Amino acid sequence: MDELSRIALALRGVRPDAAGLEEDLHRKVAEALSRAGIAFLHEARIAPGARVDFLAGRVGIEVKCRHAGRAALVRQAQKYLRCEALGALVVATRSGVDLPRHIAGKPVATVCLSRNWGIAL
Repeated sequence: MDELSRIALALRGVRPDAAGLEEDLHRKVAEALSRAGIAFLHEARIAPGARVDFLAGRVGIEVKCRHAGRAALVRQAQKYLRCEALGALVVATRSGVDLPRHIAGKPVATVCLSRNWGIAL
């Protein structure tokens, strides 16, 4: 399994609180990565003016607590993936977003964290 798939699989186990704060979600992502044995940096600077939420090897991980529009996420992914430090990007959001599988010629994976909530009543 490649590193991008391994990270996406680890994040599928994150179960965010319905009204949680971004700090709580970052903590849960960090815990999931640690449980999976994935080394990472939090709030990693990948270029001047570009800081990704997590960096695991050459895979950036961007976590979105609030709903972000697709166009804004694509622009942010383009900015990050133009950086030499990244070879791939995982975007983990509360609500699903359909991003291209490749941006700037590099692979992108998306993880919809709300799918981990199970059945909501």
